[in-house]
Amino acid sequence: MKIEYIHEPTDLQCGQAAIAMAAGVTVDEVIGLLGNERETTLKEMRFAFSHYGFEMSAARVQVQKKEQLPPLCLLSLETPRCWHWSLYADGTFYDPEHGVMEDFPETRRKYYWELKPQRAAES
Repeated sequence: MKIEYIHEPTDLQCGQAAIAMAAGVTVDEVIGLLGNERETTLKEMRFAFSHYGFEMSAARVQVQKKEQLPPLCLLSLETPRCWHWSLYADGTFYDPEHGVMEDFPETRRKYYWELKPQRAAES
């Protein structure tokens, strides 16, 4: 899957940026879909990923190492500052705050939900 990196426009838009990267749309489009330009909830993340044609696994899975991750997933990371959404695809981390990385940013706890593309993205 080809991901184009998007830096979060504000400190509160990591969720919108993670969705936008996976779906290949703009952060503004995701904000419009959700009606939210601030922190996103898990319910909003599920809704948006479904809208853009992704099946999101039901269970949150704790993870320690990159090798434990599925090919595509949404990450929930407890960073030194806050809880934070991020995206992982095919061996690379696309973190809305920290950039494109080969491993997790600094975190205390890490969780993921697997994402599986189901159909062509809607517009």
